[in-house]
Amino acid sequence: MSEPECETVSPEARCAAEQSMSREVIQTETEVHEDDDESTHEIKVDVCTATDVLLQEENITELIKDQDEITQQGSESNQTLSSSDVGSSTATVKILLMPERHMITVAFTIGLTILDLKKHFSSELRVPSDIIQITLDEKSVDDDQTLMDIGVQPHGMVQFEMSSLDPENYPMRPVKPLQEYNMPDVITVRVQTDTDSYQDVVVEIERATRGKAFLGGYCHKVTKAEYHHAAVQTMPKKRPDKGVEMFSRDTQTVELKNQDQQCSKNASTQMTKIGCYVSNMEDKLITPGTYITAGEYHSKRLRAVITLQSYVRCWLAKCFRDSLRQAKEQHLAWLENEKRRKKEEKEQQIRDEYLRRMNPESKADFDLLYNALKKWRIEEVEHINITLSGAERKAALCALLEQETQFISSIERHRMAAGTRNQDKAVQAFLNKCAEAKKWRAFDGKVTQMDTQFTIRAKELRDLYSSIIQAQFTNDERLDVLLSLKHTVKEHKCKLTQDIVDLIDREVDLLMRGVKKSNLEGLRKRIATLFLQFIKTPAFNPQVSKFLQVPQDPADLKKNIYLCRGCNEYQSSTDFALKTNASSVGLCRCCMDLDNEARRREDFSLYKNILRCLRESEAECSPEAKITYLLQEQDLRYLVDVLWGAQSALSGWKDLHDLLLVRWEKHLDWSPWNCILLTKDEAAAHLKLENIEKAYDVVVIRNVKQKHALARKYFSQIPVMAECLLEPAALSNLLVSKPITNATK
Repeated sequence: MSEPECETVSPEARCAAEQSMSREVIQTETEVHEDDDESTHEIKVDVCTATDVLLQEENITELIKDQDEITQQGSESNQTLSSSDVGSSTATVKILLMPERHMITVAFTIGLTILDLKKHFSSELRVPSDIIQITLDEKSVDDDQTLMDIGVQPHGMVQFEMSSLDPENYPMRPVKPLQEYNMPDVITVRVQTDTDSYQDVVVEIERATRGKAFLGGYCHKVTKAEYHHAAVQTMPKKRPDKGVEMFSRDTQTVELKNQDQQCSKNASTQMTKIGCYVSNMEDKLITPGTYITAGEYHSKRLRAVITLQSYVRCWLAKCFRDSLRQAKEQHLAWLENEKRRKKEEKEQQIRDEYLRRMNPESKADFDLLYNALKKWRIEEVEHINITLSGAERKAALCALLEQETQFISSIERHRMAAGTRNQDKAVQAFLNKCAEAKKWRAFDGKVTQMDTQFTIRAKELRDLYSSIIQAQFTNDERLDVLLSLKHTVKEHKCKLTQDIVDLIDREVDLLMRGVKKSNLEGLRKRIATLFLQFIKTPAFNPQVSKFLQVPQDPADLKKNIYLCRGCNEYQSSTDFALKTNASSVGLCRCCMDLDNEARRREDFSLYKNILRCLRESEAECSPEAKITYLLQEQDLRYLVDVLWGAQSALSGWKDLHDLLLVRWEKHLDWSPWNCILLTKDEAAAHLKLENIEKAYDVVVIRNVKQKHALARKYFSQIPVMAECLLEPAALSNLLVSKPITNATK
């Protein structure tokens, strides 16, 4: 080289080397031969590098020659590398910037292309990559060629010339190196591999990001130059984790300090003697007291301990007294609250029963009325038999019969009115259920609703029916409703729709003639009835087919059909209420209700309440229980009235509103032979017992077991029926009895 060549280190290459310091290892060519040669060699390292940018031209020329020799030797030694590691190996790339002939040295992977090299120097020199031209031996190099294709060996060296195609706008300006740190990216290390053989290895420098420790130094006496001891570049070796927590001795040892102290006053034991005078002005005369023996000392301590114990025990007794007083007050307050609560529940029960008698709505309300009528009749008959005789008694009985007949007639009028109200509510609920949108709950808890074409059709018919039965419309509004109804039913041609159209035309004609609304009530009721029949037809309203009780297939009517011996009609199996010990199908529910009202007039509402509470408690304790779903009101009435005498087994309380059936042995499932009839308070206390044999007397236990034996004999078919029963989850929505019929026969 005729002109001085200045070699610098790329700043971006230096930063990349510093960032990869923690994850890259110094790559040397001696690693390739570690597997081949298992013997241990003594390695001597001689570093030959250009560490100063102001070196003379002669040193730089020698460095270039050394690098050429290293390249030749590296190409020979790298032939032993495996093909899988060649592409990821690095090589020293020297770039000579033309025309200033400035040298840049970079460590580059030989598997990358010349285009990647251009992109790297494009961002570094701030020159577009398409303007950069790279030549090797005065020949242009293609962009798709890699360093390996050119002939560069792993850990070798190659020198390119880089110039600009547009030197006026994009000149090749050298990058100024950092003055405070001139260490190059690559150095050459000479390693002694044998006694007389050496090998030069190219080593990449890892930039240390941490500050080096100051290790001191020395100063030259003549030149006054300061020399510092250098810290090593290698990261400190991490000690292996032994799994035992270690502590430094410096953090455990207490720091000791020595400090002299001077007493505030000197003391001496010197006494007065010849030649020495000591003042006795501050001396004190000490006389011995009464001598205390060990027994006296211990007796004194004992008296002191007894005194302390007496005060402590007094304090503990006062605390215990206060706790007893507080517990008593809490117990009295609880008794008062319970008394008040029971009184309020009793008053609420009387009010509810009074409202049920005055405004009967359901079948249970009318059963309550007939039961009250029965009790009233019995009391009156007893009073007549006691006070009257002969013809006066017969006349009083006839008057009583007449009065009873009037009461029955009044009850039936209330039943008819309630049936009409219930019928309207049932129809409206039925239409709302048909028009209800489909709902489902997503995984996140949100409820999604969707309207189908069938639900939209059912909603339109429901709104039209609500408009038809309204009586507050004017004549014009009524005519608009009738016109909408006519257009709706004319979409389908059949006898039902033709009758509806004829009735609509008749009402329109009467409205035009000015007929009063009171004279049109029958006609309007016929239109509403026929339109309701139109809505319940699946051909006109497909959504209604899912809610009809009568199956659409006539073949389904032949399944589970039985003959009622009371009304001589065939009824579905669900219309019969069978006892657990029944052997044949008897009367249907309607005939049994009619017979009860005419003869016995019994009220089963209390037994229904007991059965409901029993099913709820067993569903919480044992979800797999099945026996409670087999019992009916008649079975529970026999169990309560006959076996247990309609009273508590412990206290003899006879109010059925306060009685419950609970388990006798709580670790076993409930059954008629594992139960006991108790009040609510007694049941809560009974379920808390751990050992029944110790809690109750022998007589009580014997009576309970005797009743269990009678119940096991009476309900002997229950275990066999329980095996054929469905899963309890399917029975969780079952009612105690059949729902009340809206229409009255």
